[in-house]
Amino acid sequence: MGTDNLSVDEIQAQLDELAQSQADLEEALEQRQQQAKYDLAQEIKDLIQERGYDLSEIVGLLGARRRRSGTAKKAGSRQYTKYVDPDNESNVYVRGVIPGWMKQKMLDQGYDPSSKPDREVFKANSLHVIED
Repeated sequence: MGTDNLSVDEIQAQLDELAQSQADLEEALEQRQQQAKYDLAQEIKDLIQERGYDLSEIVGLLGARRRRSGTAKKAGSRQYTKYVDPDNESNVYVRGVIPGWMKQKMLDQGYDPSSKPDREVFKANSLHVIED
């Protein structure tokens, strides 16, 4: 599309046409997306009815997943148990990757750091719990 021979007004007119075409396309896209949502909702309704359920029963299950515990927790408010080495209080383990000091201490006492049951027994018998 050559613009070398076009006047400023002609270029502006083409830009206006393009902007209108873009607006029309965006509107058509929005309408198609809405129609696709309605079609999907109808398919789901039909499926629910085919399976013999009442729509209101299933819709209630589609909301946010509920926590298994009866208490609601705020994001970031989870408390993790903190364990401290009784021989060196600067050695603290909270969760995640086992620190070197803990691995060495487990090995020294005959525990396998890669074994979860061994880790749990070690924490219970050899470390102190810090209460927050």
